Amino acid sequence: MARTNPLQFIQQTRAEVAKVVWPTRREVLLTTVMVFIMSALTAVFFGLVDLGIRSGLAVVLGYFG
Repeated sequence: MARTNPLQFIQQTRAEVAKVVWPTRREVLLTTVMVFIMSALTAVFFGLVDLGIRSGLAVVLGYFG
């Protein structure tokens, strides 16, 4: 395996970082808002599923208990 000296490594690292396309402030804001919305919708969905399972289980246990 070829070894590079530290100066070459830093130059190569800077060259790679320069190729990165960074998101704009608007893109970051929109994706952050979308994550919060999707998280809230997922929480509501699983809350309703939990409520349904709990209610169904209560009915079944009440029937046999």
